Amino acid sequence: MFDQHLCSLVSQCGNWAPWRKSSEYLDYGQSFHCLYRRSNGTKLNAVPYKSLSRWSVVGVFFEIAKSFYIWFSKTSKKMFCRYVVVKEIPITHHVKEGSEKADQSHFVLLKVLGQGSFGKVFLVRKITPPDANQLYAMKVLKKATLKVRDRVRTKMERDILADVHHPFVVRLHYAFQTEGKLYLILDFLRGGDLFTRLSKEVMFTEEDVKFYLAELALGLDHLHSLGIIYRDLKPENILLDEEGHIKLTDFGLSKEAIDHEKKAYSFCGTVEYMAPEVVNRQGHSHSADWWSYGVLMFEMLTGSLPFQGKDRKETMTLILKAKLGMPQFLSNEAQGLLRSLFKRNPTNRLGSGVEGAEEIKRHPFFSTIDWNKLYRRDMSPPFKPAVTQPDDTYYFDTEFTSRTPKDSPGIPPSAGAHQLFRGFSFVAPVLVEEDAKKTSISFSMVIIDPSEEIEILRRYGQHPNIITLKDVYEEGNSIYLVTELMRGGELLDRILRQKFFSEREANLVLLTVCKTVEYLHSQGVVHRDLKPSNILYVDESGNPESIRICDFGFAKQLRAENGLLMTPCYTANFVAPEVLKRQGYDEGCDIWSLGILVYTMLAGYTPFANGPGDTPEEILARIGSGKFTLRGGNWNTVSDSAKDLVSRMLHVDPHRRLTAKQVLQHEWITNRDLLPQSQLNRQDVHLVKGAMAATYSALNSSKPTPQLQPIKSSILAQRRVKKLPSTTL
Repeated sequence: MFDQHLCSLVSQCGNWAPWRKSSEYLDYGQSFHCLYRRSNGTKLNAVPYKSLSRWSVVGVFFEIAKSFYIWFSKTSKKMFCRYVVVKEIPITHHVKEGSEKADQSHFVLLKVLGQGSFGKVFLVRKITPPDANQLYAMKVLKKATLKVRDRVRTKMERDILADVHHPFVVRLHYAFQTEGKLYLILDFLRGGDLFTRLSKEVMFTEEDVKFYLAELALGLDHLHSLGIIYRDLKPENILLDEEGHIKLTDFGLSKEAIDHEKKAYSFCGTVEYMAPEVVNRQGHSHSADWWSYGVLMFEMLTGSLPFQGKDRKETMTLILKAKLGMPQFLSNEAQGLLRSLFKRNPTNRLGSGVEGAEEIKRHPFFSTIDWNKLYRRDMSPPFKPAVTQPDDTYYFDTEFTSRTPKDSPGIPPSAGAHQLFRGFSFVAPVLVEEDAKKTSISFSMVIIDPSEEIEILRRYGQHPNIITLKDVYEEGNSIYLVTELMRGGELLDRILRQKFFSEREANLVLLTVCKTVEYLHSQGVVHRDLKPSNILYVDESGNPESIRICDFGFAKQLRAENGLLMTPCYTANFVAPEVLKRQGYDEGCDIWSLGILVYTMLAGYTPFANGPGDTPEEILARIGSGKFTLRGGNWNTVSDSAKDLVSRMLHVDPHRRLTAKQVLQHEWITNRDLLPQSQLNRQDVHLVKGAMAATYSALNSSKPTPQLQPIKSSILAQRRVKKLPSTTL
């Protein structure tokens, strides 16, 4: 079988093709590659016909999954090519029996999710059976705006997605085309992309990074097992589903290895993530993905890229020659993995051996990962997007979601494009219909201004004694938070109305609450509003285990001046002393609030307010003096260790108060079995609650409400703003 059009293209360049060492592919017209061989190894600037033997194999042209081997005939001085199928995906195999091919009339546009260099991505709803009402992401590309190479890549993306089925790779459900456009119907992943989360938090903890890298390793391993090199690994191409698991997307630059050494030679991808062998065009294999994997790991752990110059050329030079600056705050295991991945010789790089990803999986950094459990998606992600509504787009940029979704008519492409996209249509073999299931579970909902509260609840809400965020709705300038319903009511209400309450019961309450606060402080989070009305019971049992800390509206996550998210292993090197001093002050405020709680539980009344009628000035003056009584009433029977603990928790100097860890180590906590079990007397519940409310009203009267900045103002987003394409459909 001969392709006359291809032969014509090859003939046009056959006399002037530059010499390259044998086995290297050269790029012509962004559509095919030529390979020239010389028996004596002489380097020539051109390869004339006469220097070739009668039937020399002089080139190979790869278009998607097809190969065209080109021969030169010395007798006729012509080039011929033979069409050879390397790997063809039979479309009929993917059409489910009883299903019809889709077209754009089967979908209703709901929102714009994003915009790239060649088109838009819409949130759509299917309106025809068998999957009516199912939501999908619809990627729309204009044929006329695609160069020849980009058309090839689009077809490649469609073929790869149709052939790959893996829990950590996005699923293709339909593909179809019109005269002017191409449509890919994909999973709608409500968690957005990893880039958006990284833009907000700038850097992740090692535990978060370990989870994402582990799932990513399984996804890449599957692609490599199919002979596919991904070649465009970056946070923008890693999506999060509603559970928080990752899915790889955007296979436009992926390629099936194409020569006998299983190498590809195209110069493609985002330059900061390119492996050295991609930069210098020596030919690259799947090991190039593991270099990009290392770049992604470095970026997630530090908030910066390992090799980045002032321009593209300098960045490429750094990739080829610069010494890696290893952050010393990283664990030894993390540093070891990075060094193993950043090997400029790809044969020495971890993951490049015959065992592939198994080398990665055995590394000590992943010692806590159960790979079988991870593959089954049985491991809990570190971050669960706070979405439950099927069409929630909270994690997508409002720059796009605020636009009116419109799929404008496409300009018909060149005649050659029709042949290129023949067989583009596709229907997934299994169409999964997810019916909305109504449950009898009740939730509570509050209206708030956007703040750091959402981010903290998403990250730490899986702790058993922190309220769980179920859903988030956005309406204008307000955000509605849906949380689990606290049926047991406020802590103080239950304690003051409890028939029997002793010092030992108070001990168990403080133990539960202080353990939770110690966990938050260890993660660099301060609550700053730990009044009893923000500590509730999830049920009517009254058990300390059912206590939940709520309302993180004043909470703060420790960050450095550059916005980096701080956890203990980063603090010493990256947080300015004044920031640490402020953090210590805020932690002291949390301990002071717990001291107020303990005092009230033991005494039956509050330490600094006599009732709701006290003025803020009176209350603040008493607090500032640091004087409170530990005599009379219940204090006559309360243990001395309790009095000591309260005194040290309510110290007027926040830096001299006990830390949460020290509270848990105090003898009153550790020797609870020795505490008295006699009934503690209490004042009228309304009087005590009124005094408590007056205390915190005085304290919080001047606190400003924190505001979140747009994602585009983050350092990470600003770093890439010049790379964001602008395309109109």
